[in-house]
Amino acid sequence: MKLYETLCTQLKKENNFVSDNGELKKWVVADKARNYDAGLLALLLENEDLKNIFFKDINGTLVFLLEQFLLFIEQKNYLNDSYTSYRNKIGLAIGGKFLNQRNEVELVWPYKDCILEGGQTKEDQKRPEIFFNQTLAQDEITQLLDPKVLTNAKRYGTDGAHIVSAFTRDAELNRKRGLPENTITDNLIIKGNNLLALHSLKKEFAGKVKLIYIDPPYNTGNDSFGYNDSFNHSTWLTFMKNRLEVARTLLKDDGAIFVQIDHHELAYIMVLLDEIYGIHNKVQVIAVKTASVSGFKAVNPGPIDVTEYILFYTKDKTKFNFRKNYVPMGYNKNYNKYLEKHNSENPDKWEFIPIKDKLLMSLGKTEKELKVQFGLVYNVAIDSMIAQYAYENADKIISVRDLHKPTDKIKELQRLSKINRDKIYTYEKVDGGKTYIINGGAIAFYSSKLQIIDGEKCVTELLSDFWNHVSWAGIAGEGQITFKNAKKPEKLIKQIFEIASSDSDIVLDFFGGSGTTAAVAHKMNRQYISCEQIDSQMDLITNRLQNVINGDQSGISKSVSWNPQNPSLEDSANGRYERNNFIYLELKKYNQAFIEKIEEADSSEKLLEIWELMKEKSFLNYNVDIKTQEANIEEFKQLELEQQKQVLCELLDKNQLYVNVSDMNDGRFATTEEEKNVTQAFYSNL
Repeated sequence: MKLYETLCTQLKKENNFVSDNGELKKWVVADKARNYDAGLLALLLENEDLKNIFFKDINGTLVFLLEQFLLFIEQKNYLNDSYTSYRNKIGLAIGGKFLNQRNEVELVWPYKDCILEGGQTKEDQKRPEIFFNQTLAQDEITQLLDPKVLTNAKRYGTDGAHIVSAFTRDAELNRKRGLPENTITDNLIIKGNNLLALHSLKKEFAGKVKLIYIDPPYNTGNDSFGYNDSFNHSTWLTFMKNRLEVARTLLKDDGAIFVQIDHHELAYIMVLLDEIYGIHNKVQVIAVKTASVSGFKAVNPGPIDVTEYILFYTKDKTKFNFRKNYVPMGYNKNYNKYLEKHNSENPDKWEFIPIKDKLLMSLGKTEKELKVQFGLVYNVAIDSMIAQYAYENADKIISVRDLHKPTDKIKELQRLSKINRDKIYTYEKVDGGKTYIINGGAIAFYSSKLQIIDGEKCVTELLSDFWNHVSWAGIAGEGQITFKNAKKPEKLIKQIFEIASSDSDIVLDFFGGSGTTAAVAHKMNRQYISCEQIDSQMDLITNRLQNVINGDQSGISKSVSWNPQNPSLEDSANGRYERNNFIYLELKKYNQAFIEKIEEADSSEKLLEIWELMKEKSFLNYNVDIKTQEANIEEFKQLELEQQKQVLCELLDKNQLYVNVSDMNDGRFATTEEEKNVTQAFYSNL
C-alpha cells in the first residue's frame, strides 16, 4: 500500500478528521499537527511505517517532524473534471502554494518525449509539441524509477540482427579496466524514456561509466520547450536536473561529463551542474565554433551567433587523469630563425640566420629572382615555402620566447643574458635536458610543435578552451545517414574521447540523436551505451551503426584506421573488432503505449476510442473516478483537441508508463518468457 493511502487509512480512524463524503479533512489534520495534538500523534505512532517516516529518534526520544508531515499531507491534488481546473492545477501554484513551497518532484512528459530529440533545433519539424507536467509525491517516485522489463532484444552484427537472451561479460577485459568481472561488455542501444532508462542502468553500471557526452534540447523556443512561457526555464531545468543527477551515479570516480549547449540556457545549466557535480569539479567551459559568418543573413542586430559551448565537469577532479591534447595549426611566424650549429654543440659557435635568408640560400636564388618568377602571387608563394621549409627543418628552426614560472637559477641566467646581449647561457635540467637562454628569453625549437595526429605529423599547439579546428562543413554524409540541422561532427566527439577516455572505457550518451557518439565510440573501441526514444531516431542510429559495422569510411574512419573487413594483427591483438556488434533493447511499454496513441490521434473520435481502451486495459491514476469522467463526457468533447489529449494523459498512472521488473510476473502485463529471460540476464544482480 502506498504511504499516502496508509496515512489516510490511519487518520480516518478518527471521525473528526473525516468529512461527510468520506474525504480526509486535511485542514483539520494540519491544525491538530501544528498544535501537537496528542490524539493525532498517537494515531501516527500506532503504525510502524508512519512512525519511521514522521518521527526521529534522538537519544531514545521520538521527535515529531512537523514540517515534513505538513508538506506530505498537502502533496495530493485531485484531478477535477474540467480542463480549466486542470490548467489551474499545473500552473505556477498548486492548492494555493507555489511549487517551491511544496515537497514534491515535477517530472516532464512531452508527447514524444523531447528528451530524445537529440538536443537539436529542428526547423524542419514545425508542429507544436505539448508537455505534460506530472507532479508526483515522494512516495511515488521510487516506483516510477524502478528498473524496467526489457524486450525486443537483438544483437546486430555483420550478418544482420538476431534475437538475443544473454549478454557478454568479459572477465579479462573487465580486470584490465578495473571493473567487476561480471560487468556487461556489450555495446547497448536502449529505446525508451531516457530518465527511466538511466535508472534501469544503475543496477548494472553505477560507478562504471568513464565518460558521458550529451547534446540535450537547447530550449531555444523553436523546440519542444515552448509549452508554458512563464515556466520555461524552470521546466527545462527540472527536466535536466532529473537526468543529470542519476547520470552522476553512473560515472566512475575518475569519470567526466561533457554537456553541449548554446547561449540560451548556458548560464542556467552551468549553475545546475555546479550544484550537482560541485563547482570545484568544473574543469572548463569550451567554446566551439560551429559555423562561418559567410552565408548568414543579418536578421537580428548584433554579432552573428556561430558558437556553442561544452561544459566539462569531472566527478572528482582530484582523481581525474588530465591528458595533454594537441590540435593542428598553421605555420607559427614566431619561429623565424634558422639555428646553424656549424657541427658544434658549443653555443658560443652557433649562428642565427633569418629563415627567409636560409630558404633563399637553399634554393640558390635571390628574392628578386623569386619575385620575377611568381609575380603578383610572390607573397603567398614565399609564405608557403617558408612554412614548408620550417616543417622540413623543424629541429633547426627556433624562436625566443618568455619562460613560464622560471626558477631562481634561470632568472639569474636571464638577467646575465640581458646584460651580455646575444650570448647563449645553458641551464642543465635534472632530467639531462638543456634550456638555452639568450637576451632574456629561452630558445624554443620548432620540432616541439610537431606531433602525430591521426597518423600524420603536423604542426600543432596545445588544445585550448576555444575549438575552431573542428569543421561542421561536409558532415551531412557522415555515417551514410541524413539528419538535417542536428548532426555533430564525428571529429568533435573524437576530440572529447581523447581528452577523457581510453581504449575500452564505457561511454554514455542518453540523448542518442543521430548516433554520432555511438558511431565514434564503435570506431575508437570504446564500449558505448546510447538511449533514444523516437522511432525515426532509432532507425537512424541502428542504420548508422550497421554501416559502421560493415566498414563505413566517413567521418573519423580514416584517421583511426577503421577497417573491420581487414583488421591488422595489432587490432586483432587488442580486441578492437571483437565487439563489432551491438545489442538493441527496449523498455517494455505499458501506459506509454497509450500516450503514444493519444499523440497520434487526429480527431476527438479517435481519442474517445482510446478512452474506451484505457478504461479496459490501462492503469489509471488511483484517484480517477471513471463514472465521474463519463458523466462529464460532453464537457470533454467541447475541449480543443490538444486539451483533450492533455486530459487523457493526465488520467494515466505515470508509474506504469513502462513495466517494472517487480511486476514481471504479474499476468496483467503479459510479460513473455523471452522478455523474462533477457531481463533476468541483464539484471544479474537482482
